[in-house]
Amino acid sequence: MPTQPPRIITIRFARPVPHSRMSIVNLAAYRFVSLHDLPMLRERMRERCALLDLKGTILLAPEGINLFLAGSRERVDAFIGWLHEDPRFAAIVPRESLSDTVPFRRLRVRLKQEIITMRQPAIRPEGGRAPALDAATLQRWLAQGHDDAGRELVMLDTRNDYETALGAFAGAVDYRLASFTGFPAAIAADRGRYDGKTVVSYCTGGIRCEKAALHMRDLGMSHVYQLEGGILNYLEQTDGAYWRGDCFVFDERVAVDKRLRARPPLPRGERAGVRGRADDAAEPGRPSIALPASTRPSSHPSPQRGEGAYATRAELDWSGA
Repeated sequence: MPTQPPRIITIRFARPVPHSRMSIVNLAAYRFVSLHDLPMLRERMRERCALLDLKGTILLAPEGINLFLAGSRERVDAFIGWLHEDPRFAAIVPRESLSDTVPFRRLRVRLKQEIITMRQPAIRPEGGRAPALDAATLQRWLAQGHDDAGRELVMLDTRNDYETALGAFAGAVDYRLASFTGFPAAIAADRGRYDGKTVVSYCTGGIRCEKAALHMRDLGMSHVYQLEGGILNYLEQTDGAYWRGDCFVFDERVAVDKRLRARPPLPRGERAGVRGRADDAAEPGRPSIALPASTRPSSHPSPQRGEGAYATRAELDWSGA
């Protein structure tokens, strides 16, 4: 009986799929909520982020949580799903942007007195928010030059000077603050500027302008809003009209443009320092863009350099969420 020729089986291996560009998801989120189990919560956050190989910084304080994290889509989504299982964080809506690489060197989960330092203990955002203005409505008001009641519109930048130097809303009031702790004194010295006008406070991700709006309402300022989700949300939800320059972010990207894309790094010899406290920054940032402080600047001087002045300082004064 003739033997059958050996059967040849060809095994084809699929080519490995190259790592796609812009595959890293960068999260910025915060929530004001009372937290009483901070040491235990810190350990749980560390363990979960380590398991998912996420990098970035999480700040925990009695008043709430503020986080900046980066990783793959699958792992970032897994973390947010886990976070939402805790009723205290179920309402968190993170802001996202994409990058080619993870813009953090490591993970830090830190305990603080405040997730954004203002040193005004009477301000309790959890007890009630100031009215929030959505991105589309703000863009419409900016186009018409006034709110729906006809009041003049004033944009108020609550960020630090090294952030506002890179970009801002056109014509915004900017006190060139060295740190957010100087905001109460600056607004008190310039209180008359806002009489009879509608004020929209803004920051990177919403956390600073929320506290600022509450403080202004406590001063008796009636028509005060916070920009919902801050600059990042405005750029995500609109075409970026009325925004000038880049938006400072507290990671190795340094800044993102109107489309939330990281600016390409400058050659090392052309770089200039940008003050900030992104603990994970590998390189100094892009040179500052010269922008006017305001069309009607305040006569109140910026506070002396203190908290928030330099990248080497241990404390963070983030606005990114």
